[in-house]
Amino acid sequence: MNELRVSLVQSDIVWENKEENLTHYGNLLKTIAGKSDLAVLPETFTTGFSMHAGHLAETNDGLTISTLRSLAKESGIAICGSFLAKNDSEKVFNRGFFITPEEETFFYDKCHLFRMGEENKCFTAGDKKLIVSYKGWNIRLIICYDLRFPVWARNINNEYDLLICTASWPVIRSYVWRTLLPARALENQAYVCGVNRIGIDGLNIHHQGDSVLFDFKANPVVETERSRTSVVTGIIRKDTLEDFRKKFPVWMDADRFEILQ
Repeated sequence: MNELRVSLVQSDIVWENKEENLTHYGNLLKTIAGKSDLAVLPETFTTGFSMHAGHLAETNDGLTISTLRSLAKESGIAICGSFLAKNDSEKVFNRGFFITPEEETFFYDKCHLFRMGEENKCFTAGDKKLIVSYKGWNIRLIICYDLRFPVWARNINNEYDLLICTASWPVIRSYVWRTLLPARALENQAYVCGVNRIGIDGLNIHHQGDSVLFDFKANPVVETERSRTSVVTGIIRKDTLEDFRKKFPVWMDADRFEILQ
Protein backbone atom coordinates (compact mmCIF):
# COMPACT_ATOMS: atom_id res chain seq x y z
CA MET A 1 0.00 0.00 0.00
CA ASN A 2 1.59 3.26 -1.12
CA GLU A 3 -0.49 5.67 0.96
CA LEU A 4 -1.10 5.35 4.69
CA ARG A 5 -3.67 7.47 6.54
CA VAL A 6 -2.33 8.21 10.02
CA SER A 7 -4.57 9.75 12.68
CA LEU A 8 -3.27 11.64 15.71
CA VAL A 9 -5.67 11.23 18.63
CA GLN A 10 -4.85 13.92 21.19
CA SER A 11 -6.92 14.43 24.34
CA ASP A 12 -6.93 14.72 28.10
CA ILE A 13 -6.70 11.62 30.32
CA VAL A 14 -8.82 11.05 33.42
CA TRP A 15 -6.36 10.17 36.16
CA GLU A 16 -6.30 6.41 36.92
CA ASN A 17 -9.77 5.78 35.49
CA LYS A 18 -9.52 3.07 32.85
CA GLU A 19 -13.21 2.68 32.11
CA GLU A 20 -13.81 6.39 31.52
CA ASN A 21 -10.72 6.76 29.35
CA LEU A 22 -11.56 3.70 27.26
CA THR A 23 -15.04 5.07 26.66
CA HIS A 24 -13.75 8.55 25.79
CA TYR A 25 -11.00 7.42 23.43
CA GLY A 26 -13.28 4.76 21.98
CA ASN A 27 -15.74 7.49 21.01
CA LEU A 28 -12.94 9.50 19.39
CA LEU A 29 -11.82 6.46 17.40
CA LYS A 30 -15.36 5.88 16.13
CA THR A 31 -15.29 9.30 14.46
CA ILE A 32 -12.57 8.12 12.05
CA ALA A 33 -13.88 4.63 11.31
CA GLY A 34 -13.40 4.00 7.61
CA LYS A 35 -11.43 7.24 7.25
CA SER A 36 -8.03 6.15 8.55
CA ASP A 37 -5.59 3.24 8.53
CA LEU A 38 -3.77 3.85 11.81
CA ALA A 39 -4.70 5.74 14.98
CA VAL A 40 -2.03 6.79 17.49
CA LEU A 41 -2.98 7.41 21.14
CA PRO A 42 -0.97 9.10 23.93
CA GLU A 43 1.24 7.20 26.38
CA THR A 44 -0.61 5.34 29.18
CA PHE A 45 -3.89 6.65 27.80
CA THR A 46 -6.11 4.62 30.17
CA THR A 47 -4.51 5.81 33.43
CA GLY A 48 -2.23 8.76 32.86
CA PHE A 49 1.49 8.53 33.70
CA SER A 50 0.86 7.06 37.14
CA MET A 51 3.40 5.19 39.24
CA HIS A 52 0.61 3.25 40.99
CA ALA A 53 1.35 0.29 38.78
CA GLY A 54 0.74 -2.27 41.52
CA HIS A 55 -3.05 -2.04 41.24
CA LEU A 56 -3.41 -0.46 37.78
CA ALA A 57 -1.27 -2.80 35.67
CA GLU A 58 -3.03 -5.40 33.51
CA THR A 59 -2.08 -8.50 31.59
CA ASN A 60 -2.05 -8.54 27.80
CA ASP A 61 -5.57 -9.95 27.74
CA GLY A 62 -7.00 -7.52 30.28
CA LEU A 63 -9.58 -4.78 29.89
CA THR A 64 -7.47 -2.33 27.87
CA ILE A 65 -6.19 -4.66 25.17
CA SER A 66 -9.41 -6.67 24.85
CA THR A 67 -11.37 -3.42 24.40
CA LEU A 68 -8.90 -2.09 21.84
CA ARG A 69 -8.97 -5.32 19.86
CA SER A 70 -12.73 -4.96 19.51
CA LEU A 71 -12.39 -1.28 18.54
CA ALA A 72 -9.73 -2.05 15.93
CA LYS A 73 -11.89 -4.76 14.39
CA GLU A 74 -15.06 -2.67 14.39
CA SER A 75 -13.42 0.48 13.02
CA GLY A 76 -11.09 -1.21 10.54
CA ILE A 77 -8.21 0.85 11.94
CA ALA A 78 -4.95 -0.25 13.55
CA ILE A 79 -4.43 1.33 16.99
CA CYS A 80 -1.22 1.98 18.90
CA GLY A 81 -0.25 3.62 22.18
CA SER A 82 0.85 2.35 25.61
CA PHE A 83 -0.67 1.08 28.86
CA LEU A 84 0.43 -0.14 32.30
CA ALA A 85 1.12 -3.86 31.98
CA LYS A 86 2.26 -6.80 34.06
CA ASN A 87 3.39 -10.33 33.28
CA ASP A 88 3.08 -13.58 35.18
CA SER A 89 5.98 -12.72 37.48
CA GLU A 90 4.17 -9.53 38.58
CA LYS A 91 6.82 -7.30 37.02
CA VAL A 92 5.22 -4.17 35.60
CA PHE A 93 5.98 -2.39 32.33
CA ASN A 94 5.07 0.73 30.38
CA ARG A 95 3.99 -1.39 27.43
CA GLY A 96 3.44 -0.17 23.92
CA PHE A 97 0.90 -1.92 21.74
CA PHE A 98 0.07 -2.11 18.05
CA ILE A 99 -3.24 -3.79 17.23
CA THR A 100 -4.40 -4.43 13.65
CA PRO A 101 -8.02 -4.61 12.45
CA GLU A 102 -7.51 -8.38 12.26
CA GLU A 103 -6.78 -8.23 16.01
CA GLU A 104 -3.11 -9.16 15.59
CA THR A 105 -1.40 -7.64 18.60
CA PHE A 106 2.24 -6.64 19.05
CA PHE A 107 3.94 -5.30 22.19
CA TYR A 108 6.97 -3.16 23.06
CA ASP A 109 8.19 -2.48 26.60
CA LYS A 110 9.59 1.02 27.10
CA CYS A 111 13.39 0.84 27.18
CA HIS A 112 14.33 4.17 28.75
CA LEU A 113 12.50 4.73 32.02
CA PHE A 114 12.07 8.32 33.20
CA ARG A 115 14.08 8.39 36.40
CA MET A 116 13.14 12.01 37.18
CA GLY A 117 9.59 10.76 37.65
CA GLU A 118 10.81 7.58 39.42
CA GLU A 119 9.52 5.40 36.60
CA ASN A 120 12.70 3.35 36.93
CA LYS A 121 11.76 2.48 40.53
CA CYS A 122 8.29 1.22 39.63
CA PHE A 123 8.72 -0.41 36.23
CA THR A 124 10.97 -2.89 34.47
CA ALA A 125 12.73 -1.68 31.33
CA GLY A 126 12.39 -3.49 28.05
CA ASP A 127 15.35 -4.28 25.80
CA LYS A 128 13.77 -5.33 22.49
CA LYS A 129 12.73 -3.17 19.54
CA LEU A 130 9.36 -3.49 17.87
CA ILE A 131 8.98 -3.06 14.12
CA VAL A 132 5.55 -4.00 12.76
CA SER A 133 4.80 -4.69 9.10
CA TYR A 134 1.39 -3.20 8.29
CA LYS A 135 -0.13 -2.45 4.88
CA GLY A 136 3.31 -2.57 3.26
CA TRP A 137 4.86 -0.18 5.79
CA ASN A 138 7.48 -1.01 8.43
CA ILE A 139 6.53 0.86 11.61
CA ARG A 140 8.71 1.31 14.71
CA LEU A 141 7.22 2.17 18.10
CA ILE A 142 8.98 4.03 20.91
CA ILE A 143 7.58 5.61 24.08
CA CYS A 144 8.09 9.18 25.35
CA TYR A 145 11.53 9.36 27.06
CA ASP A 146 12.92 6.94 24.43
CA LEU A 147 12.79 9.91 22.03
CA ARG A 148 15.85 11.45 23.71
CA PHE A 149 18.12 8.53 22.75
CA PRO A 150 19.02 8.57 19.04
CA VAL A 151 21.03 5.34 19.06
CA TRP A 152 17.96 3.43 20.29
CA ALA A 153 15.90 4.92 17.46
CA ARG A 154 18.58 4.45 14.80
CA ASN A 155 17.11 3.34 11.48
CA ILE A 156 19.67 0.81 10.30
CA ASN A 157 19.45 0.03 6.57
CA ASN A 158 16.01 1.63 6.39
CA GLU A 159 14.46 -1.08 8.57
CA TYR A 160 11.48 1.18 9.26
CA ASP A 161 9.53 3.79 7.30
CA LEU A 162 7.52 5.37 10.10
CA LEU A 163 8.65 6.03 13.68
CA ILE A 164 5.83 6.50 16.20
CA CYS A 165 6.39 8.10 19.61
CA THR A 166 3.46 7.89 22.02
CA ALA A 167 4.02 10.32 24.87
CA SER A 168 3.02 12.11 28.05
CA TRP A 169 5.36 15.07 27.56
CA PRO A 170 4.97 18.09 29.89
CA VAL A 171 4.51 21.63 28.64
CA ILE A 172 7.64 22.78 30.50
CA ARG A 173 9.71 20.75 28.01
CA SER A 174 7.58 21.30 24.92
CA TYR A 175 10.51 22.88 23.05
CA VAL A 176 12.48 19.68 23.50
CA TRP A 177 9.56 17.65 22.14
CA ARG A 178 9.25 19.80 19.04
CA THR A 179 13.04 19.70 18.51
CA LEU A 180 13.66 15.98 18.91
CA LEU A 181 10.78 14.78 16.72
CA PRO A 182 12.01 16.46 13.51
CA ALA A 183 15.60 15.55 14.41
CA ARG A 184 14.64 11.86 14.44
CA ALA A 185 12.95 12.31 11.05
CA LEU A 186 16.01 13.94 9.48
CA GLU A 187 18.66 11.61 10.84
CA ASN A 188 16.67 8.45 10.09
CA GLN A 189 15.16 9.46 6.73
CA ALA A 190 11.72 8.35 7.89
CA TYR A 191 8.31 9.75 8.71
CA VAL A 192 7.95 10.51 12.43
CA CYS A 193 4.67 10.72 14.34
CA GLY A 194 4.52 12.04 17.91
CA VAL A 195 1.24 11.97 19.84
CA ASN A 196 1.07 13.64 23.25
CA ARG A 197 -1.70 14.16 25.80
CA ILE A 198 -3.19 17.45 26.96
CA GLY A 199 -4.50 18.63 30.32
CA ILE A 200 -3.31 18.54 33.92
CA ASP A 201 -2.55 15.12 35.36
CA GLY A 202 -2.91 13.78 38.90
CA LEU A 203 0.55 15.10 39.77
CA ASN A 204 -0.41 18.64 38.69
CA ILE A 205 1.80 18.43 35.61
CA HIS A 206 0.57 20.38 32.56
CA HIS A 207 0.57 19.01 29.00
CA GLN A 208 -0.33 20.89 25.82
CA GLY A 209 -0.21 18.17 23.19
CA ASP A 210 1.73 19.53 20.21
CA SER A 211 1.08 16.24 18.44
CA VAL A 212 2.51 16.23 14.93
CA LEU A 213 3.34 14.01 11.96
CA PHE A 214 6.57 14.95 10.15
CA ASP A 215 7.80 13.79 6.79
CA PHE A 216 11.39 12.61 6.20
CA LYS A 217 12.52 16.21 5.59
CA ALA A 218 10.95 17.33 8.89
CA ASN A 219 8.08 19.14 7.20
CA PRO A 220 4.81 18.85 9.16
CA VAL A 221 2.28 16.69 7.32
CA VAL A 222 -0.43 17.38 9.88
CA GLU A 223 -0.53 18.70 13.45
CA THR A 224 -3.05 19.19 16.21
CA GLU A 225 -4.36 22.34 17.78
CA ARG A 226 -2.46 23.02 20.99
CA SER A 227 -4.20 22.15 24.28
CA ARG A 228 -7.38 21.06 22.49
CA THR A 229 -8.90 17.62 22.01
CA SER A 230 -8.03 16.89 18.40
CA VAL A 231 -8.27 14.00 15.96
CA VAL A 232 -6.44 14.86 12.76
CA THR A 233 -5.40 12.62 9.88
CA GLY A 234 -2.44 12.96 7.54
CA ILE A 235 -1.56 10.92 4.47
CA ILE A 236 1.99 9.70 3.97
CA ARG A 237 3.39 8.16 0.79
CA LYS A 238 5.85 5.29 0.50
CA ASP A 239 7.01 6.08 -3.06
CA THR A 240 7.99 9.63 -2.10
CA LEU A 241 10.04 8.31 0.81
CA GLU A 242 11.78 5.65 -1.29
CA ASP A 243 12.58 8.15 -4.05
CA PHE A 244 14.23 10.47 -1.54
CA ARG A 245 16.26 7.64 -0.02
CA LYS A 246 17.56 6.75 -3.49
CA LYS A 247 18.38 10.33 -4.47
CA PHE A 248 19.96 11.26 -1.14
CA PRO A 249 21.21 7.97 0.43
CA VAL A 250 22.57 9.28 3.73
CA TRP A 251 21.61 5.95 5.30
CA MET A 252 24.40 4.20 3.35
CA ASP A 253 27.04 6.18 5.26
CA ALA A 254 25.45 5.99 8.70
CA ASP A 255 27.53 4.94 11.70
CA ARG A 256 26.80 1.54 13.16
CA PHE A 257 26.15 1.32 16.87
CA GLU A 258 25.89 -1.60 19.22
CA ILE A 259 23.48 -1.43 22.16
CA LEU A 260 25.21 -2.82 25.25
CA GLN A 261 22.99 -4.18 28.00
